[in-house]
Amino acid sequence: MTLVQAKKLHHFVSLEQYDNHEIMNMIKTAVDFKRQGHFPSYADKYAINCFFEQSTRTHKSFEMAERRMGMQVLDFQPSMSSVKKGESLYDTVLTLQAIGVDLVVIRHSEEAYYTKLIDSEHINCSIVNGGDGAGQHPSQSLLDLMTIYEEYGSFENLEIAIAGDLTHSRVANSNMQILKRLGATIYFTGPQEWYDPSFEEYGTYSSIDKLIDKVDVMMLLRVQHERHTDSDNRFSKNTYLQKYGITFEREARMKQSAIIMHPAPVNRGVEIEDSLVECGRSRIVTQMENGVYARIAIIDSVLKHR
Repeated sequence: MTLVQAKKLHHFVSLEQYDNHEIMNMIKTAVDFKRQGHFPSYADKYAINCFFEQSTRTHKSFEMAERRMGMQVLDFQPSMSSVKKGESLYDTVLTLQAIGVDLVVIRHSEEAYYTKLIDSEHINCSIVNGGDGAGQHPSQSLLDLMTIYEEYGSFENLEIAIAGDLTHSRVANSNMQILKRLGATIYFTGPQEWYDPSFEEYGTYSSIDKLIDKVDVMMLLRVQHERHTDSDNRFSKNTYLQKYGITFEREARMKQSAIIMHPAPVNRGVEIEDSLVECGRSRIVTQMENGVYARIAIIDSVLKHR
């Protein structure tokens, strides 16, 4: 392994940086952590979670993962930081590194914000991507893969639909690429104006009613109102649910073994009927739980390569 390759591995910015064998190892490691309840100790390491966009699940599950590994977790609030004085993200990370931080988890609105950081010869702390604009969300993708693997034990020949706000979803971007690589057949569904022809590299578009009784996984996406213009937000809650969401009638048509997933937060009554969020085939709460174990596996992976 070259020095450049080794340095790349002490960051976690996209699942595309790993081959299929490495991804499967991370999934299995996360599953083992969940089953055994024992975690590697990094009591001498310092972590900080820099979230420049709002988050509950990703932010707090990273913090829970860090604390379960015994790490010292520093507080960071963008509104109270030198970012308000015009400090760049690069200089913020450089400062955190200088005071002794080993791991920086970042969510930022700029796509691929991490490129300048990991390419710099001066940044040596580990960078973990907690989401970059509408680009990638690799830790969410890993927990989604973990959830599917727990259910089926493999990705080969699974039929998976990714449904909803496709063009604005970093979850969709991460999952469509990796799931195809691992052997799944991918379908897309939702408003056609939120579908991009570039997705054809990974799967095919169809209506939800043509897919609902054939797929093994219905992976719903949140309608990201904050990334839409006024002209995009023309669907009422009920209109969207009836045309593109999981209604009671559609849930009843799903295969007995099929599961429903959603990265959350869920717009109840929009992507899915309110009472179906916690139904027997829903794995939405399981995904939240798995987020901690997937992120323990991620942190362990990057810190082992430092």
